Amino acid sequence: MLRKNVKSVILILLATIMTVGCSQYVKVLKSNDVDLKVSRAFYYYDKGDYSKAGALFEQLAPLVRGTSRADSVFFYMGMNYFKQLDYMMAASYFKNFLELYGNSVFAEDAAYLEAYSYYEISPKPELDQADSYKAIEAFQMFMIRYPDSPKLPEAQRILLELREKLMDKSFIAARLYYNLGDYKASITALNNCIADFPDTKYREEILFLLLKSRYLYALNSVPERRAERYQEAVDEYFSYVSEFPESANKEEADEMYEISSSYVVDSDVVNNQ
Repeated sequence: MLRKNVKSVILILLATIMTVGCSQYVKVLKSNDVDLKVSRAFYYYDKGDYSKAGALFEQLAPLVRGTSRADSVFFYMGMNYFKQLDYMMAASYFKNFLELYGNSVFAEDAAYLEAYSYYEISPKPELDQADSYKAIEAFQMFMIRYPDSPKLPEAQRILLELREKLMDKSFIAARLYYNLGDYKASITALNNCIADFPDTKYREEILFLLLKSRYLYALNSVPERRAERYQEAVDEYFSYVSEFPESANKEEADEMYEISSSYVVDSDVVNNQ
């Protein structure tokens, strides 16, 4: 019985505290006292009550515009979204902050966090990489603006990670064309992948797929175009084996070369008769 009474008292106390707290928050929301709103906004932010802090920051934004408090309120509006993992809104606020308050003491953090927010919403390689490109651009701007920032090593690490994701995206798309049997598109996409990412970890596989795409493209061509396209396959073979002479795919590559070169030779004989 005693335990039930104690539990009831605790619940009543908690309810009372919550009621008083909500009542105080409502009073702050309705108040015209800017100083009070500022102090309570940061109080709720520091407590991790981002919903209440956000509502107060939104109220304060037009009230402090043109004052010395404007940049801190605007910056923490962005931070409030960032803390709630709403990276899309955070990136938007940090981007706008830099346009309005580029000389603020918060500018360096805003520049980094804008880039980092895009990085957080950058999707897996199979999906559209628009946000990855935004993150790369924002990190590059951050590194130019703040070359001595202690955040520079982390920015460089993330840039490498994002570029690798774009490399994966490019390779996945090129390989998809090959798997679908669209060898003309595969050749274009694979060449673009090599041009954009010459040091790619997929280089050997890309060059081998280029050879196979050239070979199969020639094989499926109309007779009058086969000689020309088999010659391109022969050229691709030499590019491949010169870089990877000990490749595990060397035997298959040699077979494609023999068929392609024999067709080219036969075609030359016919043309010279």
